Amino acid sequence: MSIVMICLVIAVLIPNMLAFGSIRYRLAQFGGIDTKMPRDQASKLTGPGQRIVAAQANAWEALLVYLATLILVFAAEVPIALVAKGSIVFVSARVLHSFFYLANFALLRTLSWLVATGSCVWLMVQAF
Repeated sequence: MSIVMICLVIAVLIPNMLAFGSIRYRLAQFGGIDTKMPRDQASKLTGPGQRIVAAQANAWEALLVYLATLILVFAAEVPIALVAKGSIVFVSARVLHSFFYLANFALLRTLSWLVATGSCVWLMVQAF
């Protein structure tokens, strides 16, 4: 269980770390952080700043899929060893996805997204 919990913590931290990382780009492009309208400011970022915001949004979306997957596999009492394997694949692919997004490696980003999503689908299949 502890491996799955560690993976869950990492999955939760990814979008938050990306949000923190966007500060650098906001400061560079706008000279400050708009705390009154942060989403409006984020939508005006370009280049790497735009990519880090998009990576953050994608990380939140993936986290929801992973959480739904965990609920399903725990409700179905899937063996924890299988859940741990799928979780490690998911988190590894999501970490790589963030790096590939920031580096603007579109094909690798897409492949890492497919691996992460595929790991969730694989886990869901184990529940049936």
